[in-house]
Amino acid sequence: MTRRVLYLIACAAGPTEHIDEGVRQAQARGWDVCLVLTPSAVRWWESRMGELEALTGHRVRSQYKVPGERDALPKADVMLVAPISSTTLNKWGNGIADTLAIGLPSEAVHMGVPVAVMPYFNQAQGAQPAVARSLADLRGQGVLVLDGPDGYQSHPPKQGDPASFPWHRALDAISNLASPAM
Repeated sequence: MTRRVLYLIACAAGPTEHIDEGVRQAQARGWDVCLVLTPSAVRWWESRMGELEALTGHRVRSQYKVPGERDALPKADVMLVAPISSTTLNKWGNGIADTLAIGLPSEAVHMGVPVAVMPYFNQAQGAQPAVARSLADLRGQGVLVLDGPDGYQSHPPKQGDPASFPWHRALDAISNLASPAM
């Protein structure tokens, strides 16, 4: 039986400091987890990148491959962008795929790969009009957006708790998105 492949894509947002916890929870549910980080998030894990690669069994990706280079990761059955920062959300909502972490899911959703996102940013960032537009745009493209009571509720400024990011809610939501393992 082949395990389903989850691309866990994370931005430079607080819970990414605990991305290993998200990976472990996904693996406990039977996912083969491939990790993709934004270039800024890579800096947070740079000295411990080997730890993440040993945990997932895959190279951690953060850059586009060069022409002719073979894919380093297996094909994704589902993608989860969590945590997604307001910056990455708004770039994606405006069609700017300047990082692999945006390019992969923005293309995948239009190729039939299920994609979900769970934001992590404070209420002041969330109050920016671009955030509501970007969330609506992603939903309009078929992205499952996990915000509010069904995902992550924005926290007051300077009161976030990255260690308690609800990975379980994101994993519950994506469990039925991918076709069953073969």
